[in-house]
Amino acid sequence: MLKWTVVFVVLAIIAAVFGFGGIAAGAAGIAKVLFFIFLALVVISLLTGNKKIV
Repeated sequence: MLKWTVVFVVLAIIAAVFGFGGIAAGAAGIAKVLFFIFLALVVISLLTGNKKIV
């Protein structure tokens, strides 16, 4: 999951550099969603005492 988050963040940065507003906004939105999902899974994993993080 973290891999996809990094991919979309990089895509958002590249799109922002080239000035494609719609693409940059879409990629940044997806990156934010994936980041918060990953963060929630890590917190849940730590709270349940699961040694295997995501």
